[in-house]
Amino acid sequence: MKGPLFYAKILLFGEYGIIKDSKGLAIPYNSFQGALKVSKKPSDISEQSNRNLLKFYQYLCSVSNDNLMNFRLDELKRDIDKGMYFDSSIPQGYGVGSSGALVAAVYDKYANDKITILENLTRDKLLKLKKIFSLMESFFHGKSSGLDPLNSYLSLPILINSKDHLEATGIPSQKEGKGAVFLLDSEQVGETEPMVSIFMNKMKNEGFRKMINEDFAKYTDACIDDFLHGNVKSLFGNVKQLSKVVLDNFKPMIPKAFHQLWQQGIETNAYYLKLCGSGGGGYILGFTKDYQKAQKLLKNYKLELVYRF
Repeated sequence: MKGPLFYAKILLFGEYGIIKDSKGLAIPYNSFQGALKVSKKPSDISEQSNRNLLKFYQYLCSVSNDNLMNFRLDELKRDIDKGMYFDSSIPQGYGVGSSGALVAAVYDKYANDKITILENLTRDKLLKLKKIFSLMESFFHGKSSGLDPLNSYLSLPILINSKDHLEATGIPSQKEGKGAVFLLDSEQVGETEPMVSIFMNKMKNEGFRKMINEDFAKYTDACIDDFLHGNVKSLFGNVKQLSKVVLDNFKPMIPKAFHQLWQQGIETNAYYLKLCGSGGGGYILGFTKDYQKAQKLLKNYKLELVYRF
């Protein structure tokens, strides 16, 4: 048995802000993917995944009396007993939605009355899906927005206007230009839950809240508008400002070894870095007007190309 593939996601803009109801833009990233499988030859990795699926099943049983959730849990349990696991190339703790793809795969296979991509995806249907996915994914990291599984399940770019206003969107087709969005591998694993806790504690500070509501939201919203409308010149100006705001206010989420590299990008204008997901490790997202130049400056790091301008 092998189920359909579910892809990783990249939150281009909006990390942390979407917890507090500002805009976000997420895109599927099909270089990494995962699928539910039953293998005839179990390995250590598949057995570990199988044990995790059993814990996830137990969690789903505990929340299944919620009106939102309607799953064929007996069937899920039978498949887990047969050794089913999630076969995934999506790195965990890297901010690209590894748990989101698993949640999407389980919903796709075991949900009754599931909402599918073939229907007319109204705002109400998107919100319902997001609520279901939020409840499911909260098993993995405390408080989930539900956005990662939504993105993986639909495999479409999603524009978050606010917590209750989502829409599937189109993004400009890639060009063959010099500019690029890329991922930089920090070679450290980041955990979502502790990072979100740091953020929630910071939100108790009035000055930090003001910065989120004014500077962070302003530049995030401007970046999203620029990106969706193909205003590349304006986009880089706003990404630079956003990169500064993040460096000044989100230092605990940026691995220490990258503070100087982050600053170097802002000072030289060769590239601008921002968080990819909750930070603390994993991937860091980069934007550059000249990918070749950025590659030379960052030659000691592993880069993955995401999008060309």
